[in-house]
Amino acid sequence: MPQRNSSRSSDYLQKFRNLGIKATPQRLAIYKEISTSLAHPSADQIHRKLSKKFRGLSFDTVNRTLLTFVEVGLLQLVEGGGDVRRFEPQLEQHHHLRCIKCFRIIDFQSKDYDAIKVPSKYLHGFKLLGKKVVLEGICQKCCK
Repeated sequence: MPQRNSSRSSDYLQKFRNLGIKATPQRLAIYKEISTSLAHPSADQIHRKLSKKFRGLSFDTVNRTLLTFVEVGLLQLVEGGGDVRRFEPQLEQHHHLRCIKCFRIIDFQSKDYDAIKVPSKYLHGFKLLGKKVVLEGICQKCCK
């Protein structure tokens, strides 16, 4: 999996403390793995990678941990589009290109897309919390 720049373990510990999350070695490893990944991994991908290091680490533990991270705001869920649930460590405003063949997701930023106006008739009785544009197509690798 492509990797983002990694933070120090002490940064993760502080985030967990601030959110009242118990910092077990497994949780720290799960968060480090997803927060350094560029691949928008699934629970299964993280489980397969970490189960080599943590014998007995169950898929259920990884999945529940990721959902807890979403619940407290450390991660976001990525639009499924028929694929397995994927997780997003980048919380800053951005958008996605999604390949419909290999399900690769590529982050991109666009001030134009950030500024898209939602018609007010759809917002009646609805509190808008954010906007994310997902463009679907076939990536360069799959076109070959």
